[in-house]
Amino acid sequence: MRLLSFFSGCGGLDLGFRRAGYQIIWANDNAHSVKETYEYNFPETKFCDTNINELKLADLPDNITGIIGAPPCQSWSNAGKGGGFDDPRGKVFLTFINILKEKKPLFFVAENVKGLLAARNKESFNQIKEAFKNAGYDIWVECLNANDYEVPQNRERVIFVGFRKGLSVKYEFPQAINNKPVVINAIRDLQETAVPMGHEPIINAHEYWEGGYSYIYMSRNRVLDWNKPSFTIQASGRQTSIHPSAPKMIKVEKDVFKFDQEGLHLCRRLTARECARIQTFPDDFIFKYQNLNDAYKMIGNAVPVNLAYHIGLSIGRVIENLNI
Repeated sequence: MRLLSFFSGCGGLDLGFRRAGYQIIWANDNAHSVKETYEYNFPETKFCDTNINELKLADLPDNITGIIGAPPCQSWSNAGKGGGFDDPRGKVFLTFINILKEKKPLFFVAENVKGLLAARNKESFNQIKEAFKNAGYDIWVECLNANDYEVPQNRERVIFVGFRKGLSVKYEFPQAINNKPVVINAIRDLQETAVPMGHEPIINAHEYWEGGYSYIYMSRNRVLDWNKPSFTIQASGRQTSIHPSAPKMIKVEKDVFKFDQEGLHLCRRLTARECARIQTFPDDFIFKYQNLNDAYKMIGNAVPVNLAYHIGLSIGRVIENLNI
């Protein structure tokens, strides 16, 4: 099953689908900081770093089974400015749909933030659904928590799945898995090898960001719990959560916390590799970067690999039963 991938980033969605038996033949992302990482880990895939709005349809491969992608989420994120389709990053969602309309693959998958379902984004959400339908697809939309799919992290994302009209498909999203992994399952063995930023790590990307904390960061407890899922992994070194070996932060007043001074020496942010583990990237997935924040950014922006894997499996089961 041959796939095109858009907004590929470093390849979390793609890796999950590759594990599920798909072949990613072509990928696209114009964030130049991800190119070296993607090409290293997907040597069989042709990577294109042209802006999606500048792509020529004739240059895209044909004979494909599906198109997958995670369009930029800042336009609908609860933490963003809420620009929606007035934001250029929001408009590329429609470009993605136009490519889908022209290429007419059997299926598509698109991932975005939970904020897309917020009341303020209702018009944009309905516009996206109608655009998918007008492109010739029956669609299913669900907000999934990655922790339900073998990811040690609470990360809620909106998933669009579509199958070409006329196939009489009755798609069902994968069922949640009862065994919910927690932080200790993912990073316990990495405690002793972390190094501060600027030092050469023994394990690829196992260095942690150092620097001050904003008042927003200090507005709630940021220390992870070994026995609970991680908070959502952020696409920023500065905003990364604190390692669970540190004592929990102390509440001073509403929206104001401080670090426990007796355990201050234990308060460090997660390393980029620890974030990758929580995003379920395997250790043989190598991140290439010059600036440590680029590593945090590509990891935090990725679709968790295991979530993508389970979605890929559920779609594969449908395809196996199609009489085409």
